[in-house]
Amino acid sequence: VQLQASGGGVVQSGGSLSLPCAASGRISSVFSMAWYRQSPGKQREFVAAVFRGGLRNYGDSVKGRCTIVKDDARNALYLQMNYLRPEDTAVYYCKLRSSTGDESWGQGTQVTVSS
Repeated sequence: VQLQASGGGVVQSGGSLSLPCAASGRISSVFSMAWYRQSPGKQREFVAAVFRGGLRNYGDSVKGRCTIVKDDARNALYLQMNYLRPEDTAVYYCKLRSSTGDESWGQGTQVTVSS
């Protein structure tokens, strides 16, 4: 499975951004898809996940400001981010976990929020 995240860029504080992640390759049963982020000098941080069946989960730092959407027809994952803050600046990664526990990561897309 290959994941391609895109949509990153520079946005002003308070602005919005939508990150798509396209999945391709041999995609077996998907257990979950998720977004993580990593800032320089920090550990990778959980942002949001959507599970088989539709359950969604969000990290505390983005709760209420982000929405994760999975498009099964397009094998795509989206992260809509609103009210962005400078501390949201990071490289954002998408991840797919199959029903067998295998994980695939995308290459990441840089989001920079200017104050």
